[in-house]
Amino acid sequence: MNGTHAMLSHFPVGFWALSTLMILVGAFMTGRLAEISRAALLPVLVLSLLGALAAIAIGLIVWPMEANLASPLTRNHMLMAFWSLGIYTMLTVLVWRAGDSAFEGNRRWALVILALTGGLMFSSAGTLGGHLAGSSTAFSQVLGLMGWEVYTTFYSPLWVAAVMVIIGLVAAVLGLKGQRSSD
Repeated sequence: MNGTHAMLSHFPVGFWALSTLMILVGAFMTGRLAEISRAALLPVLVLSLLGALAAIAIGLIVWPMEANLASPLTRNHMLMAFWSLGIYTMLTVLVWRAGDSAFEGNRRWALVILALTGGLMFSSAGTLGGHLAGSSTAFSQVLGLMGWEVYTTFYSPLWVAAVMVIIGLVAAVLGLKGQRSSD
């Protein structure tokens, strides 16, 4: 059953990578390709969430929770997987609720920032999963340069928390400004 989790994990990762590309194309390009990207984004995001839920569920079934929580590497893998799921769930809700208007004006920046942040999160989750399966990657060295030792660290570096707070504040200010302008 261990292989089932590894196999299922590739579906959300592939769909999340595709949706990130589709968001970038839809936000920064014009023409038929941008229209197709915007139109097809919601089904890709929904499929990614279904795949992620299946992969996470199987992962939680395969390994005992006591073993998962004993290893910093596994805790970080799970944390990044849940962060990825949360970010792409937000993207799905935004695209579902706003439709094509999600790509208009400054709104597209919310999609772009969330997609790029989600890309970093699922890349980290995949890298950590690779370590758990005995297959390290060069991306681990990038994580190390950012202050994260994958085998021992169980925290977000302080600069990550600061960036998250700044992004949250900027998003709140932009949301309030957008709400006032629409009234």
